[in-house]
Amino acid sequence: MKNYTITVNGNVYDVVVEEGATTGAAPVAAPKAVAPVAAPKAAAPAPVAAAPKASGAAGSVKIEAGAAGKIFKVEAAVGQTVKAGDTVVILEAMKMEIPVVAPQAGTVASVDVSVGDAVEAGALLATLN
Repeated sequence: MKNYTITVNGNVYDVVVEEGATTGAAPVAAPKAVAPVAAPKAAAPAPVAAAPKASGAAGSVKIEAGAAGKIFKVEAAVGQTVKAGDTVVILEAMKMEIPVVAPQAGTVASVDVSVGDAVEAGALLATLN
């Protein structure tokens, strides 16, 4: 479990987050009556993309996330031939489904994410040969 202190509109909340929880919301404590803090606390660490899950040898052409979000669907599999513009991964960001497409024709060499993974902008999603 991780504890975070979050300030929203001058109200301070202590938040406890259980790692690996799949359902329900994390418990939140009632606001504390405290004086405004002069310096903001450090932000929570950013999600880290997981290690390659279904990869063979990495290819020379990288397919990266254009925005931070969650992997909604993986459309291509390792070994599959794709054309330029074919959807490889669908990323969900701000309630929108964003197709991430192959920049050129090739064969999928690795798929480095799984459905549900949180990724940052620029994270490696897949590679092509």
